[in-house]
Amino acid sequence: MPLLFYDGPPALTAFRRAALLERCRRCAPRVRALEARFLYMAWFAEPPAAGAVRRLGQVLGAEAAHDSLEASTSSLLVTPRPGTISPWSSKATDIAANCGVAVDRLERGTRYLFTGADGPDLDPLRPLLHDRMTQAVVDDPESLFRRLEPRPLQTVPLGRDGRSALVDADARWGLALSAEEIDYLADTYLRLGRDPTDVELVMFANVNSEHCRHKIFNASWVVDGVPQERSLFDMIRHTHARHPEHTIKAYSDNSGVIEGFAAEVFRPDGDRFGYRYHERRTHIVCKVETHNHPTAISPWPGASTGVGGEIRDEGATGAGARSQAGLCAFCVSHLRIPGWEQPWET
Repeated sequence: MPLLFYDGPPALTAFRRAALLERCRRCAPRVRALEARFLYMAWFAEPPAAGAVRRLGQVLGAEAAHDSLEASTSSLLVTPRPGTISPWSSKATDIAANCGVAVDRLERGTRYLFTGADGPDLDPLRPLLHDRMTQAVVDDPESLFRRLEPRPLQTVPLGRDGRSALVDADARWGLALSAEEIDYLADTYLRLGRDPTDVELVMFANVNSEHCRHKIFNASWVVDGVPQERSLFDMIRHTHARHPEHTIKAYSDNSGVIEGFAAEVFRPDGDRFGYRYHERRTHIVCKVETHNHPTAISPWPGASTGVGGEIRDEGATGAGARSQAGLCAFCVSHLRIPGWEQPWET
């Protein structure tokens, strides 16, 4: 069988397990206790040798492998959504390959075992255990590793059905297009004289995602019937336009760069193996991401996206920058604490 399971360590600290148990008992009062453990799943393209199975267990720090899960009506298995590959899987599979284990794919899930409740009693608990955007409660772990045949290219019958065809495609494929975007697409493809494909519409929806509000910040806007001279982005850029001194780069090339100073930096020593101090003009690169912290939609992947995007953009600025420090800032509304009002809280 190409799928092997390894039992991993506890997935929750005692504090988090106790907090989850309290929430679970509100929905299913019969639950007396719960346990959460990681479950590693290894998918092999070909039957693995016994040595590879043992070595993978050592890499994972897990107990002996088994080729099936014990049937249980008092447990739920949470995994990444079928059809997706988690960031953990990508990294773990690479590590296993570097350790000499030819595993096709590694994946990690969390198995929750309940005491005092089973079967239908556990159904109300499912929303408490997983993030529906990135995870699923699965009964068949093999579904994670199934490879489906690519679907044929589809076209939206815009020429035949008009704008309503785009409205229908938006609803069926979950593109989250605005009314203005649908109007724009309908006009564009009618002028091109052809129907849009599903690939084009999905790419349009992703490229124009407003998770960073770029379109809103660049849009023209009207206040009390008066068109404004500058967009929101123009207002931000206006500060630099008024005071450009000490700026090397602004609003271009991924990050902002401000004028630095002469400093000794510890860097590789030419072609030789070793490091030494080099004195050079060292500018300061500043990069801000608006989603470095867990988001309400996807808590932990949201944080990963922000940090990774920030490091990427710093390294891609000019001839390349080296990340040195990360700063955290929290933006909050006015607190207006009674007896401690601040002058800006007006």
